[in-house]
Order: sequence, then structure tokens, then C-alpha cells
Amino acid sequence: MMDTVIEIKVVTSLSLPKVEPLIEQAFAAFRNVELACSRFTSDSELMKASQQIRTHVQISSWLFQPLKFALEMAEWTQGIFDPTIGKTMEAYGFNRHYLTGETNSNVAADNATFRDIVLRDHDRTMYLHKPLLIDLGAVAKGFAIDLASQILSNFPGFIINAGGDLYAGGVDETGHAWRIGIQHPAYKDHIIDTIEVSNEAVCTSGGYERKSKVREDIHHIIIPKSKQSPHELISCSIVAPYAMMADVFSTVVYLYGLDQGRSLINDLQLKGILITSKLQVERVGGI
Repeated sequence: MMDTVIEIKVVTSLSLPKVEPLIEQAFAAFRNVELACSRFTSDSELMKASQQIRTHVQISSWLFQPLKFALEMAEWTQGIFDPTIGKTMEAYGFNRHYLTGETNSNVAADNATFRDIVLRDHDRTMYLHKPLLIDLGAVAKGFAIDLASQILSNFPGFIINAGGDLYAGGVDETGHAWRIGIQHPAYKDHIIDTIEVSNEAVCTSGGYERKSKVREDIHHIIIPKSKQSPHELISCSIVAPYAMMADVFSTVVYLYGLDQGRSLINDLQLKGILITSKLQVERVGGI
């Protein structure tokens, strides 16, 4: 699901019939978020709602919550992070569904920004000032991990791994904190660093996995105003209390670059592992 493999592991003394229904509920959270937030299928809730311009459209909490968080982050970063980047993503070839191979081509205004989206809490509605394409790739997976982690929270230990973005609850089967490897950006099957976490999320953004087939210098992390990909960092892993927070801040720090990203991590009392394009590893925030 969500263009990756989802793995769930629990530490428990309960019998399998008692454990499996909870694990299935956790997997269902990923399905529900994907059905709500995907921009790759025309029948997702996001894409259907986005076709209705200048009208208040009621949306589910599966979509409202991650969209609200993405808009708050866009406001906070003054548009350096912007979920209306979807049209630019499509222009660079990031418009193919990972399962069907089908491509999307959607109408969106050239000058659309996050300020063209209005959310109302009291009736949970979305209002679009103009046609735009919303990309929730930096928040939806983290949101799904957080929902799944709530379902599994009573186990002594559990880990939800969504393609390297994960939440590690409690302790592993030996009674210790979970030991997490950070993938080497240049060698896919190698680990460049390890950290120990308990009741924390770890999410990584990197420019090494999803490259544009349209332009060699473009990967899937793009600065909205310049429409260029940053290259000072090659990987950014953030450790945070919640996966949606770790997910979006790994993207934001990647967009900011080394110095500003380091300051941001320290200011917010997060933790991070930043890897430069020269494969220099920098631990930030007291890891």
C-alpha cells in the first residue's frame, strides 16, 4: 500500500486469534488513508473533492486531518513546504500509479498555492479558490502510521514499518529499545547508521530513490517556488513523538538544507540524522 511494503510486528504473549484482528485493523488504517488521500487515482476522496471549485465540500477525517496539518506546515514555513506542488510533480513525471501503471493528467492553475485552500473545522469542509492538485505524500503515510500505532498501543512492543518510515512502540522481544538502521543512500542494501528508539517515530526523506525521468537533476522533493530539487542533503531522517510530524519535518529539513535544517531540529527539540551529498553523516539533537 501507499507505494511501499507495510510491515507490522508485535511483541505479545497473547494467542494468534487475539492478535491478528488488531493487526488487520492497523493495516486497514493504511487502506483508508490511501483511499482518501491518493492523488494517483481519480476516484480517491481527495481527487473527487478537488474537482469542485469555489464550493464548500465536506470531507472525511481521513482526508481532513492530514490536509489540515499540511496546510499548517505550509503556513509555518511560508510556503517552502506546499502541498499544492502536485502539478509540478506531474510535470516531472511523478504521476504514475504504482500498481496499475496508469498516468494522471489533471487541470491545475499555474499560480496555485496553499493559500487557495480553505478548511473549516466546524463542518469539516474544504474550499478551493482555483483548480489545483494537492500532494499529501509528506503527511499521509505518517498519518496512517500514527493511526495504526494507536490500535496497537496496548502491546508491550510493536513496530510499524512503511518502507523505512516507522513507529516503534515499547520494547523489542528482548526487552530493549528498538534498534533502527538508516539506509545508506548510495548502497540500497547497506546501513549507514543506527539509532535506538522507543515510543518514537523515525521517517526519512531522500532524493536517491524516486528520480524524474523527465530531468536528471530532479527528484521527488521539489522547492515550490523555484520548481527545482535541493541537492545539499541526500538523506534526512527525523525522530519525533509522532510519525506525521517526523514525516513532514524530514521533508522540510531536506528543503531547508544543512544549516537551516540543523537549527530547526534543535529549535523544535527533535532529533535527526542528516546526510550530505558527500555522504557526511551529521547527528543532530542529541542522538
